[in-house]
Amino acid sequence: MNVVKEINRINDAELKLGTNASWHDEYKDSARIFVGGLNTELTEGDVITIFSQYGEIMDINMPRDKETGKPKGFAFLMYEDQRSTILAVDNLNGAKVLERTLRVDHVKNYRQPKTKGEDGEMVEAAEETFNARPEMIQDNDPGSDSSESSGPEIDPEDPMRDYLIQKRREEKALKKAKKSKSKGKHKDETPEERRARKERKRQKKEKKKLKKSEVEQVTFTAAPSRVFSEQITSQKRLSFAVKDAPEETRS
Repeated sequence: MNVVKEINRINDAELKLGTNASWHDEYKDSARIFVGGLNTELTEGDVITIFSQYGEIMDINMPRDKETGKPKGFAFLMYEDQRSTILAVDNLNGAKVLERTLRVDHVKNYRQPKTKGEDGEMVEAAEETFNARPEMIQDNDPGSDSSESSGPEIDPEDPMRDYLIQKRREEKALKKAKKSKSKGKHKDETPEERRARKERKRQKKEKKKLKKSEVEQVTFTAAPSRVFSEQITSQKRLSFAVKDAPEETRS
């Protein structure tokens, strides 16, 4: 509890002084934090949920009792972005979760937990584990003909994930069925028959194109221009005017 108060005191002092430098700068090379005071009923998933509001969690180490398997009440977290550690320390240190006060602080020199080697002895971990890094789900259906048809990656936390994957699979199955049906229709034809079929298809397309251009030409010819229509209208008016005029005027 004293550490919690001390961290809060330092933060308050920095705010009052308005200094540009911060005590957080000492830990700028570490993206890890220590979390103490955790309720032993909390799981790794619960802790990740609480702390992920300040950034993406990449790794979590929550020691458990070897006999009971229950958490010991503290954990080490690693963020994707080091700046998230500052937000977590400033906002969650001293917070109460399930009637327990959290202690959140930076970790400068973190050591990975040891793992069992080939001979059964505990050895230092060779690299980072990243056991909490979210995996992007990509529907790699072997029936897919291109990477584009597989669609964009789906976030595992998307509430619509299962529905989107199911719809994508249905669309692929339908596309595959249509393609196999089309292939099966002409599977027994010879190369000559294939060429003849393609030629008929090309001629059919040319006929449609020619017919369309003829229709457009007829439509254009049948439609009189605006100037031509105005000339006919003016001639009619002049004819009617001469017809209705007195004889002496006509001569």
